[in-house]
Amino acid sequence: MKHLIPRDISWLSFNARVLQEANDPTVPLKERIRFLGIHSNNLDEFFRVRVATLKRMIELGGKKSNMHLEEKPQQILDEIQTIVLQQQSEFNRIWEGILEELKKENIFLVDEKHLNREQKIFVRKFFDEEVRSNIIPLMIESLPHLPYLREKSIYLGVVMRKKDSAYDHKYSLIEIPSRTIGRFVQLPAAPDEHRIILLEDVIRFNLPYIFSYFGYDYFSAHVFKVTKDAEIDIDNDVTTTFVQKIERGLKNRRKGKPVRFVYDKEMDAGLLEYLMKRLNLSRRDNIIPGGCIHNFRHFMDFPDVFKTKGTRRSPFTHPALQNALRVTDVITEQDVMLHFPYHSFDSVIDLLREAAIDSEVITIKITAYRLAPNSKIINTLINAARNGKEVVLMLELRARFDEEANLEWKKNLEEEGVKVLIGIPNMKMHAKLCLIKKRRGKKTIQYGFVSTGNLNERTAKVYGDHCLLTSNRNIMADINRIFRFIQNPKSDLNHLKACKTLMVCPTNMRKELIRLINYEIKNAKAKKPSGIIAKLNSLSDVKLINKLYSAAAAGVEIKLIIRGIFCAMTEQKKLKYRMEAISIVDEYLEHARVMIFHNNGKEKIYISSADWMIRNLDHRIEAAVFITDESIREELKDIIHIQLRDNVKAHILDNALSNNYVSSTGKKKVRSQIETYHYLYSKMQKPVEITIPA
Repeated sequence: MKHLIPRDISWLSFNARVLQEANDPTVPLKERIRFLGIHSNNLDEFFRVRVATLKRMIELGGKKSNMHLEEKPQQILDEIQTIVLQQQSEFNRIWEGILEELKKENIFLVDEKHLNREQKIFVRKFFDEEVRSNIIPLMIESLPHLPYLREKSIYLGVVMRKKDSAYDHKYSLIEIPSRTIGRFVQLPAAPDEHRIILLEDVIRFNLPYIFSYFGYDYFSAHVFKVTKDAEIDIDNDVTTTFVQKIERGLKNRRKGKPVRFVYDKEMDAGLLEYLMKRLNLSRRDNIIPGGCIHNFRHFMDFPDVFKTKGTRRSPFTHPALQNALRVTDVITEQDVMLHFPYHSFDSVIDLLREAAIDSEVITIKITAYRLAPNSKIINTLINAARNGKEVVLMLELRARFDEEANLEWKKNLEEEGVKVLIGIPNMKMHAKLCLIKKRRGKKTIQYGFVSTGNLNERTAKVYGDHCLLTSNRNIMADINRIFRFIQNPKSDLNHLKACKTLMVCPTNMRKELIRLINYEIKNAKAKKPSGIIAKLNSLSDVKLINKLYSAAAAGVEIKLIIRGIFCAMTEQKKLKYRMEAISIVDEYLEHARVMIFHNNGKEKIYISSADWMIRNLDHRIEAAVFITDESIREELKDIIHIQLRDNVKAHILDNALSNNYVSSTGKKKVRSQIETYHYLYSKMQKPVEITIPA
């Protein structure tokens, strides 16, 4: 499509920015390894979702479907293959450099061929005590069908034979039990050294012992992994419930078609050919040769053996809540905006805990998409239900890769008396909303929040998000309307259409965004001040991109902060002003969505759960809230302008996908996440800076 960057190519460019962090020598070594893990994990999900979707598009061949179809899926797939191989080479180069840096810190990653006598005894004993009972070698040649290969696991492909004969051989597969044991094993070493062996190398060392029954004396073993289509196909069987359909879809996901096969380039050629045949893979598929280490996502949990211990700034309580006995008392009097991960997520949990034991509270209604393991949010809801409150949780069962966890949460919550709503046909619930209702005499008081991020205390420590705590009657009225729709989705979209304060998808957000952009265009053409600032995770919606092009052509100043997918082309001859676009990749994941429209001097400022993508605007329930409190508006603008000044971790988004860093030459260096921390921290009543181990 003219003047647009393909969505998937743009996403790969984002993952290249993650790789740049791993390559940055100013980043602590542990964090550089973590960024390699993040890059690898991102790529796994990309193949499971987007590459699988493109393959489905090719199979459809232009037939009608309920998915958005790319114009040239095969061409995009070919380009993906080229880019991924280039990034793999860069990944390997960076890893080789990091290995040398590790050696300087006396940290050595060793394999089974470089063990001293003491380490060999240790590895043999460790295998017997920890590993042996967790592996099941599969003699695949004798099996009529290749066994199910678990998603996210790595396997050793083993060839065994006699040294004096290449003909009499056997093949076997061993799943590496990293889920139960962990990937890294620390070996006995000198006091000033750390020597680490990977679990697959422990198994390699013990192959003669594992297969002693066969009497072979030659073993060759190489790692591979298979990435499969992760889409859940929900059938139209009217005799099954929605939950049963999700459960059936999860079982069928196990049978998903392979979309990528990554293997050690030194793998035995005969075994490689055999596996490709049994997996029905051709050379046209994403067959990617690599080094001897795969599933680098485990390296996000690399052992903390570094001399220089990193520190992560501790989150702090919002100053308005700092000396308050109850969060509830504050937000029933004034709006409070929490900025995660700088402000503590504990305030959200405290709000719900207070509601759970408050005798005046009668109802808690809340939405959830991705929850933390051992979720404190869930615990507060269970306590509220036990205390006789009406508790309603909209739990999105189709949150990708969290489906099984959410099914389990549903079961546990319903056993405790919580009413769990599980979704709307053909529409995901992605808005982050909470409504608490209390009765004081004849008076009903309502309060709650609207957030850009998940109700997840674990990710709130590393995701940048905004959460508005409020008792604004108009906002609460709209949240009530949204819950009425969720509880009765057969009512068409009338309840959503009735929302007067929140911008809501899929009813009025797109229309309202276009109206706001059009007003900026009108002012620019009339030679009046105009401007648009948008911070998003992704921008791929063609209609809104074209509307931004029209605004830039009319002279509207446009500044964009886009973390991930960015399909717009910022430099075009027809644009009167070049759209400025940056992407910030740093210690925290920038997850918030913020929109600021000049509006002839009366700025319209919103926070939102929605990205500017077709899936969000047309196929999900999303909510954006207009910020009215003047001090919060100024604070939010200050944070956004700090980010726009970033010249340390900000990358320029351009047509060439060059990912150049914003230049700091001749300027004061601004690293926005650190500056934002200090900016918010300075508002504390009695600042006492605390750091915690990273």
